[in-house]
Amino acid sequence: MHLARLRLRDFRNYARLDALFSPGFQVLVGDNAQGKTNILEAIYLLATLRSFRGVGSAQLVRHGQAGYFVGAGLTSQQEHDIKLFWSVRERRLSLDSQPVRKMSQYLGVLRAVVFCSEDLQLVKGTARQRRRFVDLLLCQTHSHYLGLLQRYAKALRSRNALLKQRAADERAIESFSLELIDSGVQILGLRREFIPKLYPLVRMACSQVSGGTEEFRMEYVPGVKQDFALELAQSRSRERAYRSTLVGPHRDELQLQLDDKSAAQFASEGQKRTLAIALKMAQAEYLTLILGVPPILLIDDVMGELDARRRGGLLPLLERSHQARGQVFMTCTQENWPRELGCDLHRWAVRSGNLLPA
Repeated sequence: MHLARLRLRDFRNYARLDALFSPGFQVLVGDNAQGKTNILEAIYLLATLRSFRGVGSAQLVRHGQAGYFVGAGLTSQQEHDIKLFWSVRERRLSLDSQPVRKMSQYLGVLRAVVFCSEDLQLVKGTARQRRRFVDLLLCQTHSHYLGLLQRYAKALRSRNALLKQRAADERAIESFSLELIDSGVQILGLRREFIPKLYPLVRMACSQVSGGTEEFRMEYVPGVKQDFALELAQSRSRERAYRSTLVGPHRDELQLQLDDKSAAQFASEGQKRTLAIALKMAQAEYLTLILGVPPILLIDDVMGELDARRRGGLLPLLERSHQARGQVFMTCTQENWPRELGCDLHRWAVRSGNLLPA
């Protein structure tokens, strides 16, 4: 699969962009604040319907404009055309000229993995960010997983709203508890099945990037120990005190350890960066194994932030993508140009919201 065409209108600092891309390495070169990352952000937005920068859609609109448009043409076993428009008053998403009614039918059409500075939050941040990492991978590889998440989230919001009331409606709480348990048990089962498959890929990637100098461990700690219905019932007295649902997959944690110590608390910044890259490498490898084709890799100035050893650990993933006729979009400045990539690449110059072959 590769992105053959990208169209932007009033997106970030791009008033208008129409670009054609081939498979292989696409290197976007330019000074800072010229719009390199915005192109990666647009591709990731089409893949996941969210920005990897953690901002809302209103912040993606070019200054002074009412909305933005992002369109793409994909080439894989079949051609796909994606169109996304957003404004305060109107939101439209279409696939092959048909309106997208359910997100579960859309996610996975374009698969992308981004490497960016925000990835450090996978190690340093809250458990929610690690759950989101796991959930995205499951959404991209299981067609019904997103629907389960949506059902669970809706039941959880409704149940928590009832728990916050002074005189809680116990029958209504029980009704939402049943929905919570039904969807939650399925989510827990899929996560338990998935983590052991991901773990060896992360461990191998960590060894590649670090040179095998650190011992990595990853442990799934579910918010339900054994029986969701029983544990939820047993937590009712505490729920009355906290006015919130205290048991369930929304409390899951993915513990990351280096040399038997918490990576978030004890790892150096270099080690945290190594682990963050390893998680993303494993994400790309898992998608390739499950789906048979590599995802589009989006690498935002990461190579320039790494020392030679860590860059060397990332290169095999890029080479495998290249050999499988995958696609890599990489941003850099002239100062941190990744010469390890060699000459077999397509170079683009980015200046003030303009993209030109270099």
